[in-house]
Amino acid sequence: MKLSDVDIESAIARGEIGISPAPTEEQRGSFSVDLTLAEHFRVFDHSQHPFIDLATSHSVYAMSEKLMRDVTVKHDDAFYLHPGELALGVTRERIRLPNTIVGWLDGRSSLARLGLMVHITAHTIDPGWDGQITLEFYNSGRFPLALRPGMRICALSFELLTSPTSRPYTAKKGAKYANQDGPLASRIDRDKGE
Repeated sequence: MKLSDVDIESAIARGEIGISPAPTEEQRGSFSVDLTLAEHFRVFDHSQHPFIDLATSHSVYAMSEKLMRDVTVKHDDAFYLHPGELALGVTRERIRLPNTIVGWLDGRSSLARLGLMVHITAHTIDPGWDGQITLEFYNSGRFPLALRPGMRICALSFELLTSPTSRPYTAKKGAKYANQDGPLASRIDRDKGE
């Protein structure tokens, strides 16, 4: 069952859910909290590499690190996402969840109607998460989109688990994105058994 605004505010007041900086009144919804965009992005550079081989995961991280570069945008400037482009961004807010609550990340409808996808598939924020949230931006529209630091970019809702998980994210062995600060490239090379 999703938490209402009353439940969310109570969980924040008790320190169960951590959101830093604290959400403003404008960011609070009936059952979610809007998160804002930070100024850090990662983009793919054009490359001489013809492909990334996903089956040989040991090389994917090294490859994606070579293919991507960091971009920092000044607060009063914009990052331009062109049609058909993928870029990584990150929320300004750092989120901390207990082992009893899972978060669900959704794009904002007003932005989706202009072609902006905020997450391609990664919309679950695991119980025990602590860090900023990487956003996978894709422009499926026809016009370049200006993404500005500080803009409300996505919504995070919360769901109470029926019992505490025995595997909170930051305590899991091999948690690839634990304590994440800034947008991180794929770490699929850290998957076990491949």
